[in-house]
Amino acid sequence: MDLHRLHLDGAEAVIARHGAELQALRLGEADLLWNAGPLWPRHAPLLFPVVGGLKGDLLRHRGEVHPMPRHGFARDRDFSWLERTPTRCVLELRDDGRTREAYPFAFRLVVCYALATAGLRMELELHNPADAPLPASLGLHPAFRWPLVPGLSKAAHRLVFEADEPGPLRRLDGRGLLGPGDHPTPIRGGELALHEDLFLEDALIFLQPRSRSLRFEARGGPSLAISWEGFPHLGVWAKPDPGPSFLCIEPWAGYADPADWTGEFDEKPGVFPIAPGGSRRWSFSASLGGKT
Repeated sequence: MDLHRLHLDGAEAVIARHGAELQALRLGEADLLWNAGPLWPRHAPLLFPVVGGLKGDLLRHRGEVHPMPRHGFARDRDFSWLERTPTRCVLELRDDGRTREAYPFAFRLVVCYALATAGLRMELELHNPADAPLPASLGLHPAFRWPLVPGLSKAAHRLVFEADEPGPLRRLDGRGLLGPGDHPTPIRGGELALHEDLFLEDALIFLQPRSRSLRFEARGGPSLAISWEGFPHLGVWAKPDPGPSFLCIEPWAGYADPADWTGEFDEKPGVFPIAPGGSRRWSFSASLGGKT
């Protein structure tokens, strides 16, 4: 596999050409990213041009249907390297005949990773080179080790949000589509106490979170500060497994088809348009804090 290693003063990140995926993140002595073990075979996939699933795994556009896998195809495509230095790398994915079979639009997606002593910053830009609007969704799906440090209790961990999050909360149905109705939020006073039972019904989905940053932390252990820009939605997900596993903290611009949605892709809730010749940007940062 074609990998690029970023390193600076004890901080290290590994990025793969395949999917432009972050595969390792080490800050100080902390190895933060999930190792893609048998429980879930990925590290931090990039979700494009859809987030979640479409009904029947089909994208509908101008009366035609196109097969579209859950979370899109970018995570399974080889990007091109545009820049590779010890502290920064830039990758690009462009449309081609294969992508247009699933997604009949021209696009250029650029992903940049930059490493500093304090942490990692990821920047993304989606360009529309065509003369018609580009409808899309885009999201991040990083999986962090839970517990953050071996030997800590998973139940000792929590998410501390930047702002109070009164909800509402949404859930997926059995088909992986956005289910009807609102659910009460498990967040209390801006804190989410973490335990496996939270995820028995799949992800926690916040369509309108107030926060643009949070801390993933453990009592007596390290804290991981995460922030994002440009993503209006947030998913939190884990496999409900009692052993050491992972926690996904997922900023999204888009989400799964609502269960009752029957329209075309460019009118779907959660899809954003990019004007001809225009572009849209997002960012995501992760840094290590002190012990709590």
